[in-house]
Order: sequence, then structure tokens, then C-alpha cells
Amino acid sequence: MNWLGWHAKAAGMSNNRSNTGTVDVDGLTYIWELQREPQWSDDEGWRGMAIRLLQKDTQREASIEFPAPKRLMKGLPRGRLQIDDATLSRGVRAALAAGWDPMSRGRPMLFMVDAEGN
Repeated sequence: MNWLGWHAKAAGMSNNRSNTGTVDVDGLTYIWELQREPQWSDDEGWRGMAIRLLQKDTQREASIEFPAPKRLMKGLPRGRLQIDDATLSRGVRAALAAGWDPMSRGRPMLFMVDAEGN
């Protein structure tokens, strides 16, 4: 699904069972999409979940990448990923604090966060 497709799909919804949604942070609405579930990479080992972000009515995207869950590194099954608004809010704030300017133009920015989104 392209950016506009998931943007339209996400409008007005936010829950932890969806792969898209919205979250309000400091009075602004951010649209999010699950970009990648945790996966194994031959080059990098386990890579964590990645979430794509866009502030509503702007154009510069950001991605936040979480560390791989410890259970995967121990060989345990994946389980269902849970994305909650509090973690997403912390991730948005972390990206903003690290230099993401949603109003600017340019390529998407990538930010690494901890398991709590900080």
C-alpha cells in the first residue's frame, strides 16, 4: 500500500491491533504505520520493529526503529506485536528531540529508540 493509501486508511483510528493509526502528541496528530516487524538479517542479526511516522498535513517522514525483542534472540516464538499510544508518543517525541522537523523537506529520517520508545 502506498503512502497515500495508508494515510487515508489510518485517518481517525488508533489501536494496538492495527498496523496503521494516528496518535496525538502535544496537540498535533501523527499518522503511523508498521513498516517492518522484527526480522533476521544475515548481515545485522535480529533487527527490531520499525514504525513510519508522518505529522498530519506535512511531508517529511521519519522512521523509528526499536530493538529486537529479547525473546527472539533466545530462540522463542515471535508472538503478536503490541503497539500502544504511549510508546508511539514517546517515539515521536524522541524523533523530534533528535532533529526531525516534519515541516521540512527531504528524505525520511531514521531514529533508533529503546523498547519504551525513548
